[in-house]
Amino acid sequence: MWVLMISILTWVTKMSNYFSYLPNFEYVNRIPGEQNISSYIEVKNLFKRVKLNNDIFQELANFEKYTIRGNDRPDVVSQKVYKRSDYDWIILLANNIINIQDEWPMSNQTFEKFMNKKYGVENYTSPHHYETIEVKDSTDNLTILKKGLEVPSDYSFSYFDAALQQQKIVTGITKSVSNYEYEVNIQDDKRNIFILRDTLIQTVINEIKKLMTYPEGSSQYVNRNIVKGENINLY
Repeated sequence: MWVLMISILTWVTKMSNYFSYLPNFEYVNRIPGEQNISSYIEVKNLFKRVKLNNDIFQELANFEKYTIRGNDRPDVVSQKVYKRSDYDWIILLANNIINIQDEWPMSNQTFEKFMNKKYGVENYTSPHHYETIEVKDSTDNLTILKKGLEVPSDYSFSYFDAALQQQKIVTGITKSVSNYEYEVNIQDDKRNIFILRDTLIQTVINEIKKLMTYPEGSSQYVNRNIVKGENINLY
C-alpha cells in the first residue's frame, strides 16, 4: 500500500509542469486562527481543465499509436516518447484521461490485489461470460457469425446455406471467458493509447495558455489569471 502511495505521489509531483498553466483564484481564508474575515488566500484553480481542440483529434496524422508496457506510469511513457518525463500531462490530455486510477492500466501488484478482492483466487478461472467463435458457411468464404459476441453458454442459431441450398442449425459455437481473462482484456485495452506528435506540443501549450485565462467583465474578475470571491465560478 505504501509503495503504491509513494509511486502515485512521485508521479503527481512531476505534474507540476501542467499545474503551472492553471489560473488562480482568491478565496476566503479558512486557515485556523485567521482573525480577519476579509482575508483571502490565493490558490490554484484545480477545477479548471481543458480538452484538445477537435481539429487536432480529427486529424489522425497528428497521433501515433502506442502500447503501454509493464508498469509504466504516464511520466515513464513521456520519458520514452518525448525524452522528458514532464510531458506526462500531454499524454493524459491526448487520451482524455481524467482519473488515472481508473483509466490507466494497473500495475501487476495492484491488479493481483484487485482480482483477489473482487473474485478471490479460487474464482480466477471461473466463467465470467461466454462469447461466440467465428462461423463460416460451407464454402468457408462467407462469415455467418462474428467472434467475440457475448451470448448464453448454449447459444445456437440457424441460417440458410446458399451453397448447400439448405437450412443449417449451428451449435457448439461458444467459448468461456474466465474472470481473469475478462479483467486482463480490460487492462490490455487501456494499454492502447495515442501519442501526440512532438511537433504539435507547443501548439497545444499555446492553446492551453489561452483557454486557462479568465474572461474580463465578471464581478469576480481581478485579472486574466485571478478571480476573487466567496462563491466563485471556478470554470
